[in-house]
Amino acid sequence: MKSRDLIQMGIPPGECKRLAIVAVAEAAKAGYKKGAIKALVERVIEDPETMVGDPIFGELALKIGGARDARARYEDREQPAPNKIWGVDLDPESLQQMNNACSLPVSVRGALMPDAHLGYGLPIGGVLATRNAVIPYAVGVDIACRMKLSVFDLPTSDLDRNTDKLIRAIEEETRFGIGSEFKGKRRDHPVLEEDWSFSKIVSQKKDKAWAQLGTSGSGNHFVEFGTLTLEADDLGLEAGTYLALLSHSGSRGTGATVADHFSKLAMVLHPELPKQLRHLAWLDLDTDAGKEYWQAMELMGQYAAANHDCIHRHIRKNLKAGLLLDIENHHNFAWKEIHDSEEVIVHRKGATPAGEGVLGIIPGSMAAPGFVVRGKGNEDSLRSASHGAGRRMSRKRAKESFTWHEVKKYLEKKNVRLLSAGLDEVPMAYKNIEAVMSQQQDLVDIVARFDPRLVKMAPAGEKPED
Repeated sequence: MKSRDLIQMGIPPGECKRLAIVAVAEAAKAGYKKGAIKALVERVIEDPETMVGDPIFGELALKIGGARDARARYEDREQPAPNKIWGVDLDPESLQQMNNACSLPVSVRGALMPDAHLGYGLPIGGVLATRNAVIPYAVGVDIACRMKLSVFDLPTSDLDRNTDKLIRAIEEETRFGIGSEFKGKRRDHPVLEEDWSFSKIVSQKKDKAWAQLGTSGSGNHFVEFGTLTLEADDLGLEAGTYLALLSHSGSRGTGATVADHFSKLAMVLHPELPKQLRHLAWLDLDTDAGKEYWQAMELMGQYAAANHDCIHRHIRKNLKAGLLLDIENHHNFAWKEIHDSEEVIVHRKGATPAGEGVLGIIPGSMAAPGFVVRGKGNEDSLRSASHGAGRRMSRKRAKESFTWHEVKKYLEKKNVRLLSAGLDEVPMAYKNIEAVMSQQQDLVDIVARFDPRLVKMAPAGEKPED
């Protein structure tokens, strides 16, 4: 029996799963047939008290029984924390996830952005303030995923006349895919000189992080050239249209490992949580585990920023271009902030910081515009805004709904050249970015518009890591 089978049967993840794997292996070694082993596991799940004395499954039964006792003692709060919603026609699942998050005992208040859709634990587009606690799954699997935009001193005519050199720059200076890395000369960056030794989980992945430094990953991650248009003088630039580079990716395999480890640890530490709240298990910031995760999260933020820095710096060097403007921001992160005269931990999972005057980037899709925005500091949203258009359908449904024949025709009409991507990332799988922006006019002001022209994502078939 595989670990996936055990979880589907009802074995909780973490320590219970580990004990179950050991018990199943011991039972098989003792001569039990597969059907008998399955029946014993089912009995442990259904009635652990009767299996506590079993020489093989006793320890597992004791652990599961203890977890159930803890759940029995769990008491729901009388009223969920206040929660304000932006957007219209949001899917019921994401609304329920947000309500679940606001029912946690550590929750202070929440907000849901107009690009919201279903996620793990906290929905994508979810913002949650907690008291002295960090929730790994409310930060997200791709810790510190971020946007970066650079404006180069190259003519916009290069997007039509010199596309080959732009394509070559992307394909030579970054890599795409779930395990992508630089196998030859690795990138260098000061982030590698930071302290990686504070955590065994982090230190074990430092070499992998180095190999993946400057890579772009998979899922909705991209590197693209396009035009940035300013209607008025701003950002240190005169009104006009410029050639720009935009990228979206995060902390790669190392960030995913950190997220997986601490998410499971949080669930083990909170066996009292009912099933619908299990992925919202938290780490108290006064504990060693909470402090270690926080430090790891902060380092992954620096590492994700270093990835983008390497991508943009090397592409610019490849093109022998000068830099006119550089803007970046990240999501999938937690910040210590003051709200309502209290320090809280603000989780922004797929949401952009939008404090008063703070610049951010909100992309659309491979064939829809993105926007440079300036935050209004709206306290109702915990000073946040959407991080993109947001999906309107699942990856599976997108693959079933569209063909490359129709997508290519659509991209041609939009004057977009796609170098690689999967059908699950086609523009029609996303919400209308113009509608999303209109639903958050009280959160941000639009400063400039980015229109994609030359887009590269991970090829079809790659497992998403966004």
